[in-house]
Amino acid sequence: MSSSPKPDLPDDGELEAEVDEAIATCDGDLRATIRALIVANKYLECEIAELMKAVSHAYVRGRFNTYSG
Repeated sequence: MSSSPKPDLPDDGELEAEVDEAIATCDGDLRATIRALIVANKYLECEIAELMKAVSHAYVRGRFNTYSG
């Protein structure tokens, strides 16, 4: 059993509403919607990479204590 937290996934109705909102934001253009989502995903991937580097440097410098739970 995994100890990692489960992401908060929206229910089907909420997800459909978010899909509709994303499409409406791009004036109904599905290609533009997909493009925007890919760009947003790439941005978030870069943010995660930067955060992982920052945490790694802090860990090496002894700023984080290991959890021995």
